[in-house]
Amino acid sequence: MSRRILLAGATGAVGRRLVPILVEAGHPVWGTTRSAAKAAELEAAGANAVVVDVFDAEALSTAAREIRPEVVIHQLTDLPKDLDPALMGEAIARNARIRNEGTRNLIEAAKRAGATRLIAQSIAWAYAPGPLPHDEQDPLDSTAEGARAISVNGVIALERQVLETPMDAVILRYGQFYGPGTGFNAAKLGASVHVDAAAYAALLAVDRGAGIYNIAEPNDQVSTGRAIADLGWNADFRRSTT
Repeated sequence: MSRRILLAGATGAVGRRLVPILVEAGHPVWGTTRSAAKAAELEAAGANAVVVDVFDAEALSTAAREIRPEVVIHQLTDLPKDLDPALMGEAIARNARIRNEGTRNLIEAAKRAGATRLIAQSIAWAYAPGPLPHDEQDPLDSTAEGARAISVNGVIALERQVLETPMDAVILRYGQFYGPGTGFNAAKLGASVHVDAAAYAALLAVDRGAGIYNIAEPNDQVSTGRAIADLGWNADFRRSTT
């Protein structure tokens, strides 16, 4: 069934791969970007471009009310190209802000627009130390320190807000990305996921699932049986074109 979709972060690593598969599945898609220069990229992929900053709550809310999405997909991040180590220090704080303040603004805009379903990107390496593999019921690392604490606290804020919404909510805890647009051509140690398979999980979540799912290739860090059973997810999914 076709669903009107607002994809926040449509020109990010996952967003770029997600737009065309949403369009191919028959969903009308509106994709956000902060950059007017990237609007043409979204239009070429079949989406309607929305140039807006998630931190501009009023503009975001106005755009959402005009679109009237049934489903909002949160794929917003603020990370440097290829995860450049020299830039990651500042990026960690910016990314945490998006997960907290940006998520709050997006949820409020979604509610005002009448959206009934919310899908949000999270991460699969924020679990507290404990027996492996972690499943979705395991606690997150709320006692982390240093840079990890900034990231994990951002994740905790994002997930709490998403799960408290009156909308049907799905959280996708992704492994570390590799593939086109990520700067990495091969899976990393631990929980990893190809960016196409990550996008595929979001596509599936448009119509099914509820709650939290680990999304990663087979590994010894996190279990993915729930995503396979509930969503019908397949870690081997790849788009036919690059």
